[in-house]
Amino acid sequence: MFAVEVRDRIMIAHSLPRPVFGPAQGMHGATLEVDAAFFTQDLDEDGLGVDIGLAAAVLGEVLAPLNYQNLDALEVFRGRVTTTEVLARHVFDALAGRIAAGAFGPGGARIRRLRVTLHESQAARAWYEAEL
Repeated sequence: MFAVEVRDRIMIAHSLPRPVFGPAQGMHGATLEVDAAFFTQDLDEDGLGVDIGLAAAVLGEVLAPLNYQNLDALEVFRGRVTTTEVLARHVFDALAGRIAAGAFGPGGARIRRLRVTLHESQAARAWYEAEL
């Protein structure tokens, strides 16, 4: 299996209003590095699994509505606790939707699996990964 992985980052604010989150229950900010890995079984006639520039651009487009936002105020997250795991799934679903809609052109049909990893720091990360 081949993989192309691209990285971007977002700056967000949110709260995690449950006792299990201790001090993170209050409003706080985070800068999250976001990796998206696109897996293919084969390569195209140019030797590409996924066009890396296109992958980076699509990831940036998916992240733009979250960047510099208070996630607590976004309708898409109403009633949800925006843990790193929840955010990873949200980005995964948005990328999967873009792949299905043809944002990767004909080469998008080769993408079989997708993994989205959010890095909270150099010591902690979470991801969501699944077949498409």
